[in-house]
Amino acid sequence: MAPIICIDGPSGAGKGTISQLVAQYLGWHLLDSGAIYRVLGVACLSNSVAWDDIPAVVAIAQTLPVRFEPGTEGMRVLLGGTDVTQAVRSESGSRGASAVAVHPEVRSTLLDWQRTFAADPGLVADGRDMGSTVFPAAELKVFLTASAEARAERRFQQLLERDENVNFPRLLEDIKARDARDSERDASPLCPAEDAIIIDSTLLSVDDVLEKVLALVAQRGIGKRTTG
Repeated sequence: MAPIICIDGPSGAGKGTISQLVAQYLGWHLLDSGAIYRVLGVACLSNSVAWDDIPAVVAIAQTLPVRFEPGTEGMRVLLGGTDVTQAVRSESGSRGASAVAVHPEVRSTLLDWQRTFAADPGLVADGRDMGSTVFPAAELKVFLTASAEARAERRFQQLLERDENVNFPRLLEDIKARDARDSERDASPLCPAEDAIIIDSTLLSVDDVLEKVLALVAQRGIGKRTTG
């Protein structure tokens, strides 16, 4: 089986950025599991399906026509041929992902499909339960976290750069509420795998975190650099 590195953590911890950089460094495949749930949330809205309508959400998840493509500003997310990258990265997309992900039936539907991303030369999987549920035998599991305030500030700056109308106190409240939902849900709650390495990025730069993760990769002899 292809080697796997899992990078899990709460929203805004920086796991998406780090996962992309590690995958690029190693020349491996990338699975952005959070984007899958975001796409599902967007697809539900497009089809006028409420996020709490479990049978209807599962029906959409069973035939979700999503694919990821490299772009000039990171991964592009395509839904049935339509570029929905901005929609899935919006705050509404974030809320939708959290709302549909609480349903065990939805997570079960998407589980096997996520595992098909594991292919040579290797996979970097970014999410909330990659190491604990989806790929429990992964060679390296990192749980990347940060304070709610730091994560809210990062998200606030991202949304401002996209010219979105955003309120910081509300954003912080939403992040704390999402943390509670993700940690308390019955299906794959947000928590580090027992053998995960925890990295707190509150006071660290992207380069600092990347250096720590690549050091772990080197220590365990996982893969080798194939790209410049």
